Amino acid sequence: MSTLKTAATTVVQTLKRHLKAPWEITGPCASPEYKSAVPKATEYRPFFPATEPQHAIIPTANTDTFFDIKYFPPDVQKMMKEKKFDLSDFPQPYLVFAVEEDYNAIGGGYTN
Repeated sequence: MSTLKTAATTVVQTLKRHLKAPWEITGPCASPEYKSAVPKATEYRPFFPATEPQHAIIPTANTDTFFDIKYFPPDVQKMMKEKKFDLSDFPQPYLVFAVEEDYNAIGGGYTN
């Protein structure tokens, strides 16, 4: 009899540990408007890919009427001539004129 009683108490204690009263549940799942984010198996995949109800409609058109949005089509870039640059095409990076100073000024500074 005592073994039956101890088994029953352990079952009751286990249930108390895992089951909570509704007023003890807190958080967003305690709201009556709470909807589980995990979809059911029937909602997750309503049909298998091999048994789809309708086939996908893929729009196709004449390739001659497509608008080409590339900046340079690849064949034009390959056909461009190689350009040669000369030193006279670029400005000189250094100052080539001498700075004039007024040595007669007080302190020998620059003229305004």
